[in-house]
Parts: sequence; C-alpha cells; structure tokens
Amino acid sequence: MSLVNEGGLMMYQVPVLTPTNYPVWAIKVRSIMDAHNIWEKAVPKALGEASDQKKSKQALAFLFQAIPEDMVLQMASYTEPKKVWDELKIRYLGVDRVRRTGLATLKKELESLRMKEGETVDDFVTKLSGLASKAFSLGYELEDGDLVKRLQDLISISLIYK
Repeated sequence: MSLVNEGGLMMYQVPVLTPTNYPVWAIKVRSIMDAHNIWEKAVPKALGEASDQKKSKQALAFLFQAIPEDMVLQMASYTEPKKVWDELKIRYLGVDRVRRTGLATLKKELESLRMKEGETVDDFVTKLSGLASKAFSLGYELEDGDLVKRLQDLISISLIYK
C-alpha cells in the first residue's frame, strides 16, 4: 500500500517480517528500498563500491523498522545493511540443504495435486501458481510448459471421471 503525502512524495507501508512471510516480505522490502534508491546499499552491485553513508544509514534504519523488535536487539551490532539482509536471508531461507528439502516437498505436492470435486479450473490454476511462486522463492523456477502439461493432464483426468 502506498500513500502520497502533501509534497507529492510516495510513502510506503513498511511490511513487518514474521516467521512465515519471508519470501513475500523480501520482495516487498526490496521493491520499496529500490523505489527509495537505497536497495544498492543492502546488496551492493560491486565489491569496493563507494559508500554513501547517508543511504547506508537509511537502508539500515528501514530494515530495522521491518523486522520484529527481538530481532532488532539481536542485530543491533550490525552497522551495514548488507549484513542484516544476508543474516535474515540465512535465518529464513536456511542453508542450501533446507532449501533443497523445501523444493523436494513442493515437487511431491505438485505431483500429488488433484482437482477436487466441485473445484473450478481457476481455483486449481491458483493452486498451481501458488506452488510455482513458492518454488521460485526457494530459487527454482518451474517451467511454464511443465505447469501447462500438469494442468492439461489433470483436466483430462477430471473429465474422464465425470
């Protein structure tokens, strides 16, 4: 949600990180920080990039607003926004093994997904899209062709049983 203040500037609501919303939270925070030209301080483009202290402090302040209070206390010693961002990513996405496990679970869920009686194609497509989004947030992109084939197979199966 954004608001326009009297000066014509866009104001953005700061999303707060919860134990379950990291993938969506990260997208929103990155987008807002990018709109305020402070994203490059959280994740610099190049090693040794000239530091803009004001933007770095703005990025750090923004990140501290977007995380729970107990986490602010844990990260209070960090002076670089990139360190905060990287620590959050590690905590919420976990190590590579956890990511692979999550992907394996999503693949099994995709394979076992069936249209329920009375479920519309739109509802089912929404489920497929949700699985694709979860996979993308874990660093894996499901191919559109695979999703379309899965949808066609399931529609065919559901028509046979009607």
